[in-house]
Amino acid sequence: MTDRIIKQIEFIKEIDKMKNILRMTLVSESERRENDAEHSWHLAMMAMLLEEYSDKPVNISHVLKMTLVHDLVEIYAGDTFAYDIEGNKDKEERENKAAEKLFSMLPDDQKDLIMSLWKEFDALETDDSLFANAMDRFQPFLSNVMTSGHTWKIGKVTKEKILSRMDPIRIATPALWPYILDTVEQLHQKGYIYK
Repeated sequence: MTDRIIKQIEFIKEIDKMKNILRMTLVSESERRENDAEHSWHLAMMAMLLEEYSDKPVNISHVLKMTLVHDLVEIYAGDTFAYDIEGNKDKEERENKAAEKLFSMLPDDQKDLIMSLWKEFDALETDDSLFANAMDRFQPFLSNVMTSGHTWKIGKVTKEKILSRMDPIRIATPALWPYILDTVEQLHQKGYIYK
């Protein structure tokens, strides 16, 4: 076997660890926490199904690649709850170190590709990354809807913080924004959202 194949297989084996990275969100109709692999799969499916609502034309193949790699760094950096102010202070530093360690396992051309996809996703500067991020915000939003605001209750998250966090949806997929507003208001009335 070539060195290239060995590196690729070792990377594939390493990213299996993503299945062990637990997120704050619950799997619907369950008390079990979702893992990063489940999140990425669900996010990719949502992007494929909801592409028609993107405000700008997107390259869905490119978007799907970003959704599949965007949380790989959490294998080493861990998942940081979106509303955790303290945990988010060093998130960028932890994730940059994790990206270098993990993506360096690959052959150079694939390392560069995965690194560029990961950086593009985080930068929010292209139409593809804006749409991918909108879906990344929408996925845990829907998880909270299906679990009576589970993580919002834990983090005592306010309506204003939720709407601020969901802003990429307003920008990239404005057709979905009324759903966000209506749902947030309904869940706020039910007491699933703090204050």
